[in-house]
Amino acid sequence: MFNKVRIQSALLAGGLLLGGFSAQAQVVGSQHDLTTGGQAQGGGTANTDQVCVFCHTPHGADTNAPVPLWNKTMTDGASPAFTRYSTLATPTFDSTEAPVGSVSLACLSCHDGTQAMDVVINGAGSGNYNPAGAEIDPGAIGVMTGSPVPMLGRDLSNDHPISMQYAGGGVSTTSQPADGTFTGTLGDPDFVAPERVTLNTQPIWWVDGPLGTTGTREKTDMLLYTRNDLGVQEPFVECGSCHDPHNAATQGQGSVAFLRTSNAASAVCVACHTK
Repeated sequence: MFNKVRIQSALLAGGLLLGGFSAQAQVVGSQHDLTTGGQAQGGGTANTDQVCVFCHTPHGADTNAPVPLWNKTMTDGASPAFTRYSTLATPTFDSTEAPVGSVSLACLSCHDGTQAMDVVINGAGSGNYNPAGAEIDPGAIGVMTGSPVPMLGRDLSNDHPISMQYAGGGVSTTSQPADGTFTGTLGDPDFVAPERVTLNTQPIWWVDGPLGTTGTREKTDMLLYTRNDLGVQEPFVECGSCHDPHNAATQGQGSVAFLRTSNAASAVCVACHTK
């Protein structure tokens, strides 16, 4: 099993300064910045300088969305259907899938290419509320094309599986009624045992990443998302488990942007997988 100290040492050896990594983490000026100040498709829009409005709003948010103050119309998780990783019938895939949902649908509201990226519910300024959603600038951004940000479409079979039980199941509020490191039996033993705390009466799970403090949930950890689709509250892997949409710090380091931490020495992979 890989531990945090080993991976942290590897990151430092590769020239990644931990303090600098955190200081650079931001969405402003990144590919997720859809204003002209960012690196968005088509150069962004000059219709607003509000970077956050494309995803979040302080008022009038979608209360059905599992993300904070969500300002976009959610993509439909059922129609047309997503093609799942499980369709490949890979024998080592031993987790039960739930319908594509949770925070992953928020990511896919742009990345599945079914609507323009600048569709929002509550536009910048006053008097721009539209519960059905409307584009901020129909002539500038449009539907995601795949450049410079990947367009996944509705076929997710060639991507890391999402909306799946972590570690093949076994972790739940029933098998782990108390907070702390999971000590029970994982469905698949080739995974790192997750951590758990209770916040606002809700169970919160994560897997400690290579940075930060062990046993403390931080943005650089691999976050798991609580769902009860299969009859019990348990942790699921979603897009946000490996990706932080506000963290562009991995750009320019030979790594995928918006990861929760640099993948130097496969740090993201071995945070969960004991390989």
